[in-house]
Amino acid sequence: MVSGILAVLLSGTVAPAAAAPAGSEPVYDYAKAVRETVWVDIGRDGDGDGRSDRVAADIVRPGEVTSGVPVIMDASPYYSCCGRGNESELKTYDSAGKPVKFPLFYDNYFVPRGYAVVQVDLAGTNRSAGCADVGGPSDVDSARKVVDWLNGRATGYSAKTGGSAVTAGWSSGNVGMIGKSYDGTIANGVAATGVAGLKTIVPISAISSWYDYYRSDGATFGFNPDGLARTVEARNGGQNCSAQNQALAAGATANGDYGPLWAARDYAANARNVRASVLLSHGVNDLNVKTIHFGQWWDALTVEKKIWLSQTGHVDPFDYRRADWVDLLHRWFDHYLLGVDNGVQNGPQASVERQPDQWADQARYPAVNAVATTLRPGAGGTLGTAASSGTASFTDNPNVGEDTWVTSPGSAALTYSTGTLTSDLQVSGTSSVTVTATPGTSSARVSALLVDLGAATIRNFGGSGEGIKTGTAENCWGSSTSGDDACYRITSADVKKVSYTILSRGWADLANYASLSQERPLTPGTAYTMTFRLASTDHIVPRGHALALIIGGTDGSFIRGPAQPGRVTLDLARTSVSVPLLGIPPAATTHPARDTAAFVPSAGRADLR
Repeated sequence: MVSGILAVLLSGTVAPAAAAPAGSEPVYDYAKAVRETVWVDIGRDGDGDGRSDRVAADIVRPGEVTSGVPVIMDASPYYSCCGRGNESELKTYDSAGKPVKFPLFYDNYFVPRGYAVVQVDLAGTNRSAGCADVGGPSDVDSARKVVDWLNGRATGYSAKTGGSAVTAGWSSGNVGMIGKSYDGTIANGVAATGVAGLKTIVPISAISSWYDYYRSDGATFGFNPDGLARTVEARNGGQNCSAQNQALAAGATANGDYGPLWAARDYAANARNVRASVLLSHGVNDLNVKTIHFGQWWDALTVEKKIWLSQTGHVDPFDYRRADWVDLLHRWFDHYLLGVDNGVQNGPQASVERQPDQWADQARYPAVNAVATTLRPGAGGTLGTAASSGTASFTDNPNVGEDTWVTSPGSAALTYSTGTLTSDLQVSGTSSVTVTATPGTSSARVSALLVDLGAATIRNFGGSGEGIKTGTAENCWGSSTSGDDACYRITSADVKKVSYTILSRGWADLANYASLSQERPLTPGTAYTMTFRLASTDHIVPRGHALALIIGGTDGSFIRGPAQPGRVTLDLARTSVSVPLLGIPPAATTHPARDTAAFVPSAGRADLR
């Protein structure tokens, strides 16, 4: 249905009457925009003070329009503690508490085009009551209830406590959620509730299951959600969140078992409820929110969707492909929130960065005709589809990690290679490794890498900018006021030359061989079979390079080691990797793709901004 905003634009009341615009135009005065805060009751008492928590929704909307306004929402815990965007912008307020600075460019660009921008402080953060529960029901309800309020189904107030009821009569009820990292994660979580009125989401480098952020198939990354909760609550005084934080600490058990706390934060498991379209962006070298998150979410979605995959780490596309991203967002929101028939949903589904700043459109993700191909390690260090036999052993050394495994593994890891490829080989999708391993002690970790062995120039995703360099010059995206400018520093690709590229990783605790919900004791000398996933990707291993599988124990770059590291022996006849391939490796044969729906998630690093 065409909203009131588009009707105004098409009527000629504000826009020139000569021709109907193809989409929203910047015809509203940003300086005259309404700026206000509404506190929305989320129906929970997370801080135990006997009152239902209210979350602060800071709103900026066109002053010329009183009805039919679509909403772009970013719900975040970072508006006062950590900042948003490459320049770590924080919200600011005037002496009366009215919002002045809205971080990021969304308000500057979209409010003049007839949109409202709503930035929600998650419960327990900035000016909201309650406590953060790190992706749990309170976090999700902080945003979902604001969607409800924008559609007349929840109650908003003029103050954090007391005050008078406020309605959103100006809203069309059409909401699009956007955000990077934690913010995009909340968009995923709200979409998984199927809430009415949420028309689209734009998750950028977002989590789809919090188990996979803190754990990986039984292995642990060494940090827990209660630490993140304390960080985002730090600047919101007056609330006692100790009980909630203790619950987070207790629920995130020291082992890597998948339990009730994680199940309550597993959005991928509820992706069938998603009704909103999805525009997804992720860096294939994101070592913070690892790429298994976008892969499992994408595979589970049944709605209209598009995806951008960059070579960066944890970076917003505004900072590596700015003009194209803003244009795409504009057309995407116009289509799904205003009903503009601009065809943005058509055409190639994926856009993938093949080399720094060199992008290729792809009809689908995973690539059309990519087939799960079983590759087997051979006793001579080969990797192919032929049956294998024999055994091979490594000695777990938690003090070394992936780069050492590739360059000088010693006895800590085993390397198997296809040898030099005679044609390009594309890895597109989510791989999985099956090992049959005999531990020498009562505890064991198993980790695996897929590696492109060959020289390349890539984005320096391990650098301080995770693949970008930030300059001093700026360009501007929308209108500015004295307190909220639309100008941002221009970035460029940070590149480096490498002799190998790790394109996918995975980690597991062998004690979870039978169940991710309950680890089992290991008996030294007994063989155990376990399958675990490697992170999703889309990567072309070029002709002249080799594709390698490396298997070791504790990847010290990421996971914690076992209580008793020891020698682990692989049965090569029952060890393999299933890789979604487009192209045929030497002597390859293929089989139907493995059903990954039964596998429960992988991955994470501590800084989630």
